[in-house]
Amino acid sequence: MNILKFLKKPRGKAHPEPKPRYDMPVSAENIALVFSGCDDFVAHEVLLGGEVRIKPTVCFIDGIVSSEAISRDVLRPLTSAERFGGVSDLREAVALMSEGMVTGSTVKVRESMDELVEDVLRGFCAVVLEGCAVTFETKGGEKRAVGEARSEKAVKGSRDCLTEVLRTNTGLIRRRMRDSDLKICELTVGRRTGTNIAILYIKGLTNGAMVQGLRARLAAMDVDGVLSPSSLEEYIVEKPGSPFPQVQSTERPDKLCIALLEGRAAVLADGLPMGFILPGTLSEFFKVPDDVAGHYIVASAITLVRYVSLVVSLLLPAVYVAVSMYHQEMLPTKLMLSIIESRQEVPFSTAVEVLGMMLALELLQEASLRLPQNIGDTMGIIGALIVGQSAVEAKVISPAVVIIAAIAGITGYTVPDQDLSAAMRLFRFAFAGLAVALGLFGIVIGVILLVWHLSTLENLGVPYLWPLAGGNAREVSRAVLRWPVRSQKHRKRGFNVENARERA
Repeated sequence: MNILKFLKKPRGKAHPEPKPRYDMPVSAENIALVFSGCDDFVAHEVLLGGEVRIKPTVCFIDGIVSSEAISRDVLRPLTSAERFGGVSDLREAVALMSEGMVTGSTVKVRESMDELVEDVLRGFCAVVLEGCAVTFETKGGEKRAVGEARSEKAVKGSRDCLTEVLRTNTGLIRRRMRDSDLKICELTVGRRTGTNIAILYIKGLTNGAMVQGLRARLAAMDVDGVLSPSSLEEYIVEKPGSPFPQVQSTERPDKLCIALLEGRAAVLADGLPMGFILPGTLSEFFKVPDDVAGHYIVASAITLVRYVSLVVSLLLPAVYVAVSMYHQEMLPTKLMLSIIESRQEVPFSTAVEVLGMMLALELLQEASLRLPQNIGDTMGIIGALIVGQSAVEAKVISPAVVIIAAIAGITGYTVPDQDLSAAMRLFRFAFAGLAVALGLFGIVIGVILLVWHLSTLENLGVPYLWPLAGGNAREVSRAVLRWPVRSQKHRKRGFNVENARERA
């Protein structure tokens, strides 16, 4: 759990401060030159105070601003003779704008073209004068309303979800956590997109070195744009080459708040309707917010079922192949005779049957995801019932293999995290291949290699297998069971919580 190791290994080299991109003075002609060819860029002159002494240019990008706010809060005050009548000095005009004669929630005086262009691209309205500009926040445009989470369904928990707007997401978190110790640290990533990224943590709970290391890795990102979750994940994890997810992604703000109260950190990105929770450990991927909302005995039983289902989904096809091909004596006589009878007219070997059926299920799942919802549901029914039943009746595949593949697929879907489920599906093929080559010995070798690989993973100084490996009995029990709320008086130490003994 050495965080200094994380700090010494940033993902990529820290690049120097960028040079000014637009080496030109601030003026209406220059900003029109920068946005030449942009038909959504609007610029027109107005008469300050209704007189011709000073003629500033009002600039904004249509579609990301509120036209009503510009008309009400910017244009009307600028043309008011009561506010700017008789003003003939440029400095006096800028001073009056910045002091409140033009209303706006955020007012900035810009003297460099880079800062002015950045404000305009972020939804500000700019009043451009010679040598400087005053920008007012007038963000608007169409955006998706806060709705119900789709990939993480709630049974008893809250039903709102994160959106693509960063400030809306931080507001959802603030409404649940009215604590001044909840800190939101923002930085900009992406040379072309200029994406705002926010790091959320609770001062006094989250380890400061963890936040410092996370911010160092995000600041070291040198990419053109951050438009997908992988653009962030591959830079902030310790080993991006591992197929196992090392960062929890969620679209539920209540789940993100629970993680913050445990002493972990979260990352939100403008344009991505999800949050990222760090550090991610294997046991955390088996938990959902509904476990806290339900009865602790029922939640504990369901969590144990998830662990068992993961093992069954991962090893069942491989064990069937190994026993059928190399260790028939392990099966009961009646079961073995039934399997032999069902395979008498099947032209393919057990290995081809199992691997082919697993591949068919993956293709069916991929087709169902890419098709429209109504057609995808129909495709799943056709593939599962008609094609499967027809293949068995045609003696192309044995019924036992269909049952094994179906059980492995169903149990794999019980894992709450889709990224972990996808990684397990990949290793399911690897274990089946080892079983074909070496039987049960190959499965044992595969398990040893898998555990070794998971043991080498570490993120933000926290081992991936904690507390299943390295934790005491109480911490292990909290990972696989849900204890009553009254008995959870201490936070988890594995997340480097500064005041782990404080009551949660």
